[in-house]
Amino acid sequence: MTVEQSHPGRLTTATLARVSGYSVQQVRDLERLGVIPPARRAANGYRQFSSIHILALRAYRNLALAVGPVQARQAQRAVRELPIDPAAALISSLHVTLTRERDGVLAALRALDQISAESMADPSLAADDDAMTITELAGALGVRSSTLRFWEQQGLVTPERVTRMNARRYPLSAIREARITAALRAGGYRIPEVRGLLHSIRELDVDDPRAALHERLDTVAMRTLALLRAGTDIAALVTAERTAR
Repeated sequence: MTVEQSHPGRLTTATLARVSGYSVQQVRDLERLGVIPPARRAANGYRQFSSIHILALRAYRNLALAVGPVQARQAQRAVRELPIDPAAALISSLHVTLTRERDGVLAALRALDQISAESMADPSLAADDDAMTITELAGALGVRSSTLRFWEQQGLVTPERVTRMNARRYPLSAIREARITAALRAGGYRIPEVRGLLHSIRELDVDDPRAALHERLDTVAMRTLALLRAGTDIAALVTAERTAR
């Protein structure tokens, strides 16, 4: 027996809150925001909820896990109000967003793997305790100095300027980013795509970015499963509301 079948009749706000795991105030707020259908009012003015509200709250919980509470509120309100085609397209777009996020993490992992392979093959690319000049780094990567300056302008690599002549020197963090950029550009990635991947790696701010990226993959997978569960409940919610109209 499902939760909805266990509570087929009229539910008070307190009962709905207890069954759904939300507080009474959260239930009222989500009703006010249009995330769940409006409650009927009894003769005494009290709210009366039903199994459809349990369904709506369960859908919202999983949707919030998948895309965050703000976007979840906007999306669930929209799918309740839109015609069926754009409503379905909206949910599909959330899956596309998660898929792109997963693809970005995988691309970053491939770049790190490629860098490791290059370092093994060419000792000049291996990290050491010294910074590199722009000429040294350009030679190690097989690119022009002007290319490194362009990457700097695009926010991909950040050198240090430590001399009176304002000459660039690249610490280990900048060398790593330059190597990632070179690997991605050689793989056909455009500058905006490289910038996004570097941003993801910088956000990790950990000693082992590969392990952190794998953790992010697991997180994306869990969010995807939550979105699938939400989609099932949203489909049932949309169908029930349209049938009742």
